[in-house]
Amino acid sequence: MILLGIIGTQEIIFILIIILVLFGAKKIPELMRGLGKGVKEFKDGMNGLDGNAKDTEKQPSEDKKTTSEN
Repeated sequence: MILLGIIGTQEIIFILIIILVLFGAKKIPELMRGLGKGVKEFKDGMNGLDGNAKDTEKQPSEDKKTTSEN
């Protein structure tokens, strides 16, 4: 989001007009829906990685407990 400080309102409006002309008004909702799904999948994947990392951190400590019990 660093670019938001560099890009002004006029530039954003210009980019939106170009997108509207290139894709048309009917195609934009489909594009946004696809973008939203992609972001959701990315977030779910990142949360899954965090969960897997926590699981792998717990496993070595559990292994130490089982070897010390034997």
